[in-house]
Amino acid sequence: MVYSAKTYDSLQANAGADNKYLPEKSINVLDMEQSERKKLAKEVCKLSQKNPNLDSVIKDRVLLDHIIVDDEHRLLYCYVPKVACTNWKRLLMVLMGKANTTNPLSIVADDSHRLNVFRRLDNYTGEEIRYRLDHFMKFMFIRHPFERLVSAFRNKFGQNSSSSDYFRSRYGRQIIKQYRANASEESLARGHDVTFREFVQYIIDPRTVARTNFNEHWRPMVDLCLPCTIQYNVIGKYESLMDDAWLVLEKANLNQKVSFPRSERPSNTNSLIEEYTKHLSREELLHLYHIYEMDFRLFDYHSPGFD
Repeated sequence: MVYSAKTYDSLQANAGADNKYLPEKSINVLDMEQSERKKLAKEVCKLSQKNPNLDSVIKDRVLLDHIIVDDEHRLLYCYVPKVACTNWKRLLMVLMGKANTTNPLSIVADDSHRLNVFRRLDNYTGEEIRYRLDHFMKFMFIRHPFERLVSAFRNKFGQNSSSSDYFRSRYGRQIIKQYRANASEESLARGHDVTFREFVQYIIDPRTVARTNFNEHWRPMVDLCLPCTIQYNVIGKYESLMDDAWLVLEKANLNQKVSFPRSERPSNTNSLIEEYTKHLSREELLHLYHIYEMDFRLFDYHSPGFD
């Protein structure tokens, strides 16, 4: 990518001696990508009949419980589990002085997810919410819906998962009881060996949708962040995480203060989507697509297995 002299000088100044991240694309290209993403989202939202208006959202403030507020730096971050939200929360903890370190990666992941670490937008009055939505920099990050679902399954129900005890007990036992014929006593008691197909059967079961809200790890991204109601300044993609994270910090004038943590390359379960979905029937796959249809359409993702 060829930068203009002015852009390159600005980037080099930001990078400095700290070896901060330099984006692979120019800021003009990144801005153009944002314009295209927001234009598509707006067009898809217009076609949807289920968009809550801002008044109803503010009245039912629980809908705003995934938006973290940084009043000092005038930021609103809507976090989506399984889309680099741990590192974003770590970075915000450093930025907001909530950690005794300047290195986000030194913060224990569980500490960044504790309920009282951040103030959420639903904790404010209606007038305060409107002000922040109008004047703060708003951003969210997205990922292929099925890739995110596979990642959530592997993390919460996988055999080697360190965070799966709660999910096996809370969801695994119920899933096995409902969707496995002749389940063993051990499986019913432990919920430790849920298959991906059983997990999908649970998600697409009309009784599940009617009875409870989805857990945040598999709730559709549009339901978590309401992009048809809230106009985000940046919609970052997991596939271009580092460049889009740089853009967020650049627009917030924070690249001099913090850098998005460069950990190992973001885990990519895209290659695993086919491996996991090949065990689903076409009807199950179609039902699953419909659950996440707005995520697919709004964010320009394509579903494997059918056109």
